[in-house]
Amino acid sequence: MQTYKQEFITFMVRAGVLTFGDFTTKSGRKTPYFVNTGNYRFGSQISALGDYYAACIEESGESFDVLFGPAYKGIPLSVSAAASLYRNYGKDLPFCFNRKEAKDHGEGGSLIGHKPQAGERIAIIEDVVTAGTAVRETVELFRQVADVKLAALFVSVDRMERGTGDKTTIDELRETLGLKVYPIVTVREIIAFLHGREIDGRVVITDEIKERMEAYLVEYGAR
Repeated sequence: MQTYKQEFITFMVRAGVLTFGDFTTKSGRKTPYFVNTGNYRFGSQISALGDYYAACIEESGESFDVLFGPAYKGIPLSVSAAASLYRNYGKDLPFCFNRKEAKDHGEGGSLIGHKPQAGERIAIIEDVVTAGTAVRETVELFRQVADVKLAALFVSVDRMERGTGDKTTIDELRETLGLKVYPIVTVREIIAFLHGREIDGRVVITDEIKERMEAYLVEYGAR
């Protein structure tokens, strides 16, 4: 029986979200694999995705008051995770997300959904953290909204790459912002599960792809 992590890896492959080949990250790194959550397109997929995030949240044992999804990809993630937590675990948590464009009419403000209150603990729901830019922007955003505590960050995949120094971006966020960070899966778990394994009649990570992924981690992984 597969774990929810293994099911999630298979799910990403079948959805065309986790792909292998030749790609360039936003930071300019040449990478042999890519995770694009923008390829989720169906209601069934976003429902399942919320279930995987909710499972990760439950497994973490973390306690918080609000789910926040940074625009834009974090918006459907936070909504689907909130729905799954209620549907599967009976936890009815408020959620909110931000708009990137300034709004000077209606109710105004940069947040949509729940209005965070002083003292509330916030969990950030993101897709993949590369440089941590969106997370740091979230910190600045909430400093202008209310005196809240950013308690945890949940992401789909930890690429386990260095940030600005010798540590991974996620470890940097843990240290500089005091965030507890929980990935649904890591790239190491992806390699271990998919290497030599057939999904729908095709071996996803061949020996050659595994060698390239390992070489990438040697070059850009934490030291």
